[in-house]
Amino acid sequence: MRYISTRGEAPALGFEDVLLTGLATDGGLFVPESLPHFSLEEIRSWRGLSYSELAFNIMHPFVDDAIPADDFRKMLDETYSVFGHKAVAPLVQLDSNEWVMELFRGPTLAFKDFALQLLGRLLDYVLEKRKQHVVIMGATSGDTGSAAIEGCRRCKHVDIFILHPHERVSEVQRRQMTTVTCKNIHNIAVRGNFDDCQRMVKESFGNQSFLEGKTQLAAVNSINWARIMAQIVYYFQASLSLGGPDRSMAFSVPTGNFGDIFAGYLAKKMGLPISQLVIATNRNDILHRFMSGNKYEQHQLEHTLSPSMDIMVSSNFERLLFDLHGRDGQAVKELLEKASKGPVSIEDYRWKHARKLFDSDAVDDKATCDTIREIYEQNEYLLDPHTAIGVKAARNCRRDSSVPMITLGTAHPAKFPDAIAEAGLTVKPELPAHMADLFEREEHYTVLDNNIAGVQEFIAKHWKNT
Repeated sequence: MRYISTRGEAPALGFEDVLLTGLATDGGLFVPESLPHFSLEEIRSWRGLSYSELAFNIMHPFVDDAIPADDFRKMLDETYSVFGHKAVAPLVQLDSNEWVMELFRGPTLAFKDFALQLLGRLLDYVLEKRKQHVVIMGATSGDTGSAAIEGCRRCKHVDIFILHPHERVSEVQRRQMTTVTCKNIHNIAVRGNFDDCQRMVKESFGNQSFLEGKTQLAAVNSINWARIMAQIVYYFQASLSLGGPDRSMAFSVPTGNFGDIFAGYLAKKMGLPISQLVIATNRNDILHRFMSGNKYEQHQLEHTLSPSMDIMVSSNFERLLFDLHGRDGQAVKELLEKASKGPVSIEDYRWKHARKLFDSDAVDDKATCDTIREIYEQNEYLLDPHTAIGVKAARNCRRDSSVPMITLGTAHPAKFPDAIAEAGLTVKPELPAHMADLFEREEHYTVLDNNIAGVQEFIAKHWKNT
């Protein structure tokens, strides 16, 4: 399996190099040269497999011979054994044909655990083999940071620097990151928003001279292909649990950076019958505005009750644009250069093709709270604000009520008590036992100005081999 850049100018790489590289040298994102495709018969034969067994069948073609099959199987068994539910991604029924897939049963209570618990093990394996040290630099709007830290904190050959927007993540999200005391963990609170943090990460990957050639950066954000690869699996798992592949499924995906729903798009291309993919956004609705009106235009970023989706520059959207443009990297590069200066649109026939692939909706804070309250009153089931946006968008966009609609439950409600209170509910979501003392743990983080030079200087000074 070889991987190519969405901007067409970087050399093709194998899985190991893509894992460690993050961004391609031309600034693009890596995608496989070709996707594996599974027949309905093959997918049907996977019924009854454990989650890790299913994950092996779906992911191994992407890893190919970079990791021996037995080693990869062991890695997957270890990854999903730490989840708090035997099914790993259990389904909860909301209505007759409406479901939530709980993706928050991992150690940090968010869907990011599915990929980042695996990514840490992949990095450890490859870096040990190469006798190499890397610096992880990542940006988080809330959940990626804690999942990356939990997944990678035991890695012997890694220093981790996670940037989060100062005072713009929930207290639980912040404490999950800042109370981890391993010496290789460094939390940076940037006086800015998530897009500022993400921009610093991208620019640093493009020019790593501040590390003076002594090490290299590695990515944990969803620009890293391994993140996308791992997220494909739970679409197959949900389908198989509800009668797939002999019936089609619909999915509603709360998304800001487009990575999670792009994984669903790939699952469909790989042979899984999916009739509908709903992009569910909050007021920071650049994806919805593009899908509904063919205009990709950045607005002022707003702070909402669903902070993990407070994103205006959706990095993974570039991977879809690459496909919409017939995998023409030059066309994607030119489009994104224009987008950095102002609003852009794509050719009408390309946009209409995108509309066939995706529906979309934007859900404000009031509708989010109304949905949290409504679902609790109907089912005594508590949604976090991101999942509530997914449920509301699913109901607004649903094409066919006979097709099971599955909303991706992206985070545990205990991470967002303020949103639960805002919804008018007196119930207080409890943290699970392994986090019961979270608010008693000592925090460690550094607040820095929204300045890339200062952030890079901090990283250069604090990674352990300098």
